[in-house]
Amino acid sequence: MFEHKPRPEWIATEKFLSDVVVHPDPALQQAITSAADAGMPAIEVAPNAGKLLKLLVQLSGARRILEIGTLAGFSTIWMGRGLPDDGTLVTCEFLPKHAEVAWANIDAAGLGEKVEIRLGPALDTLASLEEEDREPFDFIFIDADKENDSQYLEWAVRLGRPGATVVLDNTIWEGAVLDPSMDPVNAPGIIEALRLLGEHPALDATVIQTVGSKGWDGFALARIL
Repeated sequence: MFEHKPRPEWIATEKFLSDVVVHPDPALQQAITSAADAGMPAIEVAPNAGKLLKLLVQLSGARRILEIGTLAGFSTIWMGRGLPDDGTLVTCEFLPKHAEVAWANIDAAGLGEKVEIRLGPALDTLASLEEEDREPFDFIFIDADKENDSQYLEWAVRLGRPGATVVLDNTIWEGAVLDPSMDPVNAPGIIEALRLLGEHPALDATVIQTVGSKGWDGFALARIL
């Protein structure tokens, strides 16, 4: 796995902000603990990023969320808490073990009735969603295998409504977007997705750099036109 290199002061500042401003509760802490106990990689979003997702859901007035990449359900819980009472969230997870851990965390957080975990390759799940008679999504969060980022963005446009919000995580990747040789597996897919964000006629986007416990990274924020 590609190694991210957080600096001690980034981690300390992130913890300060999390403790003073974000206030993740026990259900969110349990999602992180359960992932570690299950031997899952510590690649969930940071607490301040999770809170940002929740606020973006609320600010956009989203009622239907699509998440690509569930892991242990940490970001799922954050976004689910931003939904109104009648809101729903569909999240795509490839590994059964991850889905099992995620479901326990999501249900314990009181979101079992709002969240549906779709198990299997995300590209297959997205194709199935297109065939179903359901309303377009208002908010799409992409945080899965980077090689398929461009395809996930294309699906976001197909499954999202005009005006929907799209968030793509991991867009800087320790600067590998400038030097793909740093990570020949993931960097090319990230770069391709960034070019697509800048060229796609149905997307208006920007990218924000971040530093913290996950290293030097960032996310893209886009609106479907």
